[in-house]
Amino acid sequence: MELRQLITFRTVASTLNFSRAAEVLNYVPSNVTMQIKALEDELGVRLFDRLGKQLVLTTAGKRFLTHIQSILDKLDEARSVVHDNENLSGTLTISANEVICAYRLPVVFRLFRSRYPGVRLIFRSVPNQELKQTLFEGTADVVFMLDEPVRSSSLAVEPLVEETFRLFAAPDHPLAQRTELELEDFHKEVFLTNEKGCPYRTMFDRSFEKEGIDSITYLEFQSAEAIKQCAISGIGIAFLPEVVAQAEVERGELVALPWQIPDLHVYTQMLWHKDKWLSPIILSFIEAARETLAIEEEK
Repeated sequence: MELRQLITFRTVASTLNFSRAAEVLNYVPSNVTMQIKALEDELGVRLFDRLGKQLVLTTAGKRFLTHIQSILDKLDEARSVVHDNENLSGTLTISANEVICAYRLPVVFRLFRSRYPGVRLIFRSVPNQELKQTLFEGTADVVFMLDEPVRSSSLAVEPLVEETFRLFAAPDHPLAQRTELELEDFHKEVFLTNEKGCPYRTMFDRSFEKEGIDSITYLEFQSAEAIKQCAISGIGIAFLPEVVAQAEVERGELVALPWQIPDLHVYTQMLWHKDKWLSPIILSFIEAARETLAIEEEK
């Protein structure tokens, strides 16, 4: 079993894509495939299942990753002792949901890349409800969640930006010109929301149930961008974070309705595993996120 095979395995486990892993490691894809096959042959188990075009870790692969992650963390720690932090190199895996990836992380990535161009950044878009598991499985170093304050005995959690959610509609929507709205105004309206199971969809349902509305017509989507475009087209009222619709409101394509969602406290939060060794690369990324997103919070 060679060190390069372990590094290749970790990279494939992070990207779940042989071609992307090869790009990160500066290998040809066939080299990555051969290394994983040699590792599987030596261990006598399959580490990945190939489900059509999708690559997933097997149960054995997940267990193996947990153990080799600590070995590679120790190696990274040893390397950091002999390297100057100004010349950091290595790989960093970040996960977040679609909204944070599109509207919060680009400024973080830009700052981090400008400071540490030698670090390879791997980003994986993961549904909000699956993000914590990537930390327990070791497939991500740091994750960002959009949720109510997270409490965990195993994870370090740092709230960065409080996110305001609003109801948005097209300018020609019947409610768009109103300066005040009552609960009964929403009867027979169509709400454009995320699917059930999404944390802020749960909060949305809860807030309207508290107000006495329990029969709401929904169109459900997996994508915030799809919700936004359908609202612009006049299909219904979108429930979205302000940051998602900011540009469209400024261009006059959407209007924020005069309705406050009560008891809704949602934050962009940064998480990492408490037992994970925080390498200079991870610490530098965490600091970059604090710097850039703290500025966003002040705006």
